[in-house]
Amino acid sequence: MNDLTQQDIKYLKGVGPKRAELLAQELDIHSYYDLLYDFPFRYIDRSKIYRIADVAGDSLPSMQFKGRFITFTPHGEGRKRRLHALFSDGTGTIECVWFNRVKSIQESYKTGIEYIIYGQPKPYNGTYSIIHPEVDVYHPETAPKGLVGIYNLTDKLRNRNFTSRTLQKLVASVLQSPAIDALRDPLTPKMLARRNLLPLREAITSIHLPATVELMQRAQFRFKYEELFFLELNIIKNVKGRNAKLPGFVFAHIGDCFNGFYKRGLKFPLTGAQKRVIKEIRADLGSGRQMNRLLQGDVGSGKTIVAFLTMLIAIDNGYQACIMAPTEILATQHYESISEMAAVVGVNVGLLTGSTGKRERDRLHAGLLDGSIQILIGTHALIEDSVQWRNLGLAVIDEQHRFGVAQRARLWRKNTTPPHVLVMTATPIPRTLSMTVYGDLDVSVIDELPPGRKPVTTRLRYEKDRQEVYHFVGTELRHGRQAYIVYPLIEENEKLDLKDLMDGYETICQTFPHYRVVYVHGKMKPKEKNAQMELFASGKAQILVATTVIEVGVNVPNASVMVIENAERFGLSQLHQLRGRVGRGADQSYCILMSKYQISSDTRHRLQVMVDSCDGFKIAEEDMKLRGPGDMEGTQQSGIAFSLNIANLATDGPIVEMARNDAMTVLDADPELQSPQGQVLNQHLNFLFGRKVNWGLIS
Repeated sequence: MNDLTQQDIKYLKGVGPKRAELLAQELDIHSYYDLLYDFPFRYIDRSKIYRIADVAGDSLPSMQFKGRFITFTPHGEGRKRRLHALFSDGTGTIECVWFNRVKSIQESYKTGIEYIIYGQPKPYNGTYSIIHPEVDVYHPETAPKGLVGIYNLTDKLRNRNFTSRTLQKLVASVLQSPAIDALRDPLTPKMLARRNLLPLREAITSIHLPATVELMQRAQFRFKYEELFFLELNIIKNVKGRNAKLPGFVFAHIGDCFNGFYKRGLKFPLTGAQKRVIKEIRADLGSGRQMNRLLQGDVGSGKTIVAFLTMLIAIDNGYQACIMAPTEILATQHYESISEMAAVVGVNVGLLTGSTGKRERDRLHAGLLDGSIQILIGTHALIEDSVQWRNLGLAVIDEQHRFGVAQRARLWRKNTTPPHVLVMTATPIPRTLSMTVYGDLDVSVIDELPPGRKPVTTRLRYEKDRQEVYHFVGTELRHGRQAYIVYPLIEENEKLDLKDLMDGYETICQTFPHYRVVYVHGKMKPKEKNAQMELFASGKAQILVATTVIEVGVNVPNASVMVIENAERFGLSQLHQLRGRVGRGADQSYCILMSKYQISSDTRHRLQVMVDSCDGFKIAEEDMKLRGPGDMEGTQQSGIAFSLNIANLATDGPIVEMARNDAMTVLDADPELQSPQGQVLNQHLNFLFGRKVNWGLIS
């Protein structure tokens, strides 16, 4: 571990106890090391000093001027108090305004002294003013010049006189102190040479106080690589350790259940992708180690049949299996489809949800203990302590990002020897994200739709097209099809100019008086919601008006059209999930994105991506570029406790792959990191991840 981690920040010149407390609370900076690894998030060029006489126009960038304050004039009282100052550089004057710390600023800055001020001039009352400029006494040798880093600051820090310049000065103070001699590079000389990386001391200086753009970029690359390398090293080391330590049930036998269903129960031949995935799963199940596999497949790609065939392998080997789903609707649909398939080979299936009555619960509990119930399907109810098994051998978790890791762990601990785990998601995950967020799982992908499935036709329409859209929906209904109408809100919100479900429900009822319309939203009681859903699923209702509660777990093959109101309000992945509710039958299906005409170019681009592509993985990649990985649905519950300070999974894919390959090379040669260089890496790894919860052994 680096000695700088032990150097309390309060002892740094310019900090002290009060400032140290603020830095700890607001930026999580406790030590010299934390300060050095708090990097600027962008840079500005302070090489040019402008003349006030040359300032012109309405939309100006931030600029710096050299001159003197002429006057300081306070205005207002109490909370409305502000300070106005007139600043001159000899070619003209500009106004500076402060709304905070009026008294201390008036005491700090003096007339007649030469200063450098920096900020964005804005036209005001026939002149220009700068709100809260950065101000430095002008010394030719220390004046800001060239690239200057801009740091993340909170309002509380700004109100206490912290600026980016403050942090930069504190970093410079560390770099000039004797303590810097304790700085040890966690990357080995061999790694630095192989990837042409800056040494740590030079990289720290160049990222905080860059002499050139090239050095700043090289420093950024080095720290991105370092961050991603140790992240990947931690993931791969945990996986290797788990594989070495955790035995799994050996499912060596493929018997009557699997073979019987394969011959008599399949309504359609398996796709090549489904066959490939089943092979990968069979290899895991016979390996003697516990399976921990993520099954990715777009909506309608046939994940359920793969999961069912996997459960039959468990049953053929004398074990029980379960599926845990996030909603009662989805659990019930799984129960209905799997019960039908299981009947072909005489397998007994049970359903356990929050709505299950006591008598049925008692029957299920007894059946689990005596082994007569071979497959149990349910919601969170499966992880209750009262649910005990005779010999659970396989746990399937559907839409796994809906479950927290602690919930998954409770299911995982139902056996002394952990069951094999198959987690499924219809949310496509970009490759760089799956390598990191789901890096502790083996990944299988079903990237092929079953034969006969047609891609959903997607169209972007505006308010002026509404009657045309309703006419089209009516045509589909007359052909015996069903339709979804999705709204972003349940009820009208005065602050948001958005379509709402309750108003929309009335409009749809009036527009389609000859058809039965039902609605569902998240605030309804489960029983009421399920009753409405059942009317639509059975075909008794032709139109379902809904919020995004239908995003997961609604399977109505006869539904051929979906209209999404205010589509500009939804992310790409969510739009793709919603669209996946149609196109589940053999008929051509349609998704109509209704949007305001006045939208930003980014929003228009996002909606056009939906129109142009039905490929969930392409859409997920685009979504991550637009929104960033932290916002991607599900990644916050992935099970790996880490945050990235400088790397970005959306834009640094090549560095992720490079770091992962290097981490694998290191661990292949030195699995326990016992060599002298391996010990250096392991020490830093323990420092970075030792204080965090290790979810590495949980699905």
